[in-house]
Parts: sequence; structure tokens; C-alpha cells
Amino acid sequence: MLSLLSRTPSILRAGCSSVRFLSGDVNSRFTAAQERLNTIKEDPGNAAKLKIYGLFKQANVGPCNIPKPGGFNFVAKAKYDSWKGLGDMTSDEAKEAYIAFVDELAGPEEGAAGGVEEAAPVGEGVPGLDVTKEGGVLTITLNRPDKFNALTWQMYKGIGETLTAAANDSSVRVAVLTGTGKWYCAGNDLSNFTKDMPAGGPTEMADNGRDVLDVFCAAMINFPKPLIAAVNGPAIGIPVTTLGLCDIVYCTDSAHFRTPFVSLGQSPEGCSSYVFPRTFGFAKANEMLLAERQISAEEACAGGLVTRVFPEESFRDEVNKVVSHMAQLPPQSMIISKGLIRQELKEKLLEVNTRECATLRDRWLSDECMTAIMNFLNRKKK
Repeated sequence: MLSLLSRTPSILRAGCSSVRFLSGDVNSRFTAAQERLNTIKEDPGNAAKLKIYGLFKQANVGPCNIPKPGGFNFVAKAKYDSWKGLGDMTSDEAKEAYIAFVDELAGPEEGAAGGVEEAAPVGEGVPGLDVTKEGGVLTITLNRPDKFNALTWQMYKGIGETLTAAANDSSVRVAVLTGTGKWYCAGNDLSNFTKDMPAGGPTEMADNGRDVLDVFCAAMINFPKPLIAAVNGPAIGIPVTTLGLCDIVYCTDSAHFRTPFVSLGQSPEGCSSYVFPRTFGFAKANEMLLAERQISAEEACAGGLVTRVFPEESFRDEVNKVVSHMAQLPPQSMIISKGLIRQELKEKLLEVNTRECATLRDRWLSDECMTAIMNFLNRKKK
């Protein structure tokens, strides 16, 4: 039925030759949007074509003024329904909706020349991070394989800033977090606590760390688009706890997960004090968060923290299939759907995050934590 539209590409340009002259900025932007639409190389799909058709007719003709097609003319009926469904929308409203929809499909227009030039992702250039944006997919790759992709304060800030910028970037539809090499992430780089001590000493260091972690986790919680973790190997600490803030989590069969907070004199973060008991149940969560039990990829999947487990050799291909598919789906529908799913949880997670970060700040200043970290670092030197 609607697949017949693939033989009628003119649906994207319907009536272009009969556009009436109208003055005003909206009309010049409307004309530019039509030109940009014709530069799209990938087929946007039948639903998008029908929406473009209806908005174009509404903008140039007004409310639908043709009789409903009869018989088995399914394509004509679909076009009629698309136009008729706009009701009494004004011409200018239809133009604005048309422009906004083209921005979703082709990316917003930049510069007087009308070319579409994607700005470099915000996190690009941060040591330890590779940030790319292609085909609607933002990929943040932890790239410190010699340090098992452990997170520095710069990396925390870079990831948070990248997600915050991508939330308002119409060219980004899906975001992916992953790692380089055999490890996903070994957690917090403990040298964060021992080098580059600020003038205010340990107290200022703890205050700064609390703020960085709060913003980092809040950026994940507030991200309105699908956030996918592609866990390419083992994970320890915060890369484990923040999996509960992602929408979909895929991992390799070589991955395992551990949260050794207590042995380092610290406490749970990444909202794990709230999410883990509600994911695994209190008994299993306590074994992870208090007894520091390491769990396998299969256990994480059975417990609900991981969506699916793939063999290491096919992991990237399997994840790319899903991500590429999601990047082609209607972006506003995706954002609205995620909003509904997360609506009751979002404010609670922000509250928990603030509380956990405040607790961690106090733990970092405790003798117990300082001694545990120094003992850990001394063992590594031997």
C-alpha cells in the first residue's frame, strides 16, 4: 500500500511550482527548507513523506478542500488523511511546522549560504575521549586503554558537556557510550585525589569532585534522547552504577561488573543506592554494593541491568544494527516516548544523585577513605 510512495518521489516537492509569492521571514525560510529537503540522500520513509506532503499543501492551499478518494486508491487516501488531519492550521503555522520537520530530517540550516555544516562535538579534544557524530549517532568513546579507560575529572566534565549539548542538537538522535580496547572502564582514576591538589587543599578537592560528579550524572539523567551503553569489556565502579541511567545496555560475553566502594572507604554513586535494589532486589543489590561481589555478563542480563549479551566477535556489528535502526526512527516520537517512560523516575533520580554526591564528598574527606586510597595506590606501585 504505502510502499507505492517509493515510486512517487514528487510527494516531497508536491506543488512546488505553484508556490504563491508571500513576503516575510517565514516564507524565505520555508523556501530554503524546500531546497534543503531536496538535498537529503537517504529515503526518509513513507510517514515522513506524507507529513511533508500534508504540511506543504496546508501552507500553500490552506485546509484540505478535495473530496476523500474512494475505492482502493490507498496512496491517495493516505495523502488525503495527512492533509485533512491538519484541520484549520494556518498557513504560517504549517510553514513553521514544515521548517521544523525539515530541520529534523536534514539538520538545521547554518550560514547565509544555506549549507549544513555540523559543528564539532563539544567533547572533542578532551584527553581520554573520542567523540564522533555521524548519521544521527553521537558516540562517546573512552580512550585510555593503557589505564583501562579510567575516568579523569576532565573526562567526567567532557562527557557531561557533550551530552548536554547533544540534548539540544537536532542532528543527534541517539547517543552511545563505549570504550576502547578490552575494557569498558575501570572507574574513577584514583590519581584524581592525589595530583593537582587545589589551593584549598582536600576540602576544595572534595567540593570540586562532588560538583563534577553531580553534573556528570545529572547530564545522563536529563538526556532526553536514547542513551545506549555498549559495554565492550569489564567495568568497575561508576561505569557499572551509571548503567542504570542508560536506556539500553548491551555488553560482550567477556564483560563482568564490580562495585568496590566499601574497600576504598567510599559509598555508592550513579544513583545505584536507589536503582540497584529496584533492579536486582535488595538482597542481590546488597551483595554487589556492600559485599563487592563481581557478577558476570549473564548475571547482569538476568538481573535486568543489561539488555542483551553478544559474543565479543560480533558485538560491534550487533550494536551498530540497533543503533542505526534507532537513528532512522522519528526523533520527536522517540523523545516523547522516553519522556513518558522516565517521567515518574527523573526527579527522584536527580534527588538521589545529589544526596549520593554529598555523601561521597564527606567520605572523600574521611581518614578511612584517604587511608584506603593511599594503600591502593601504594600496592599498585609495588
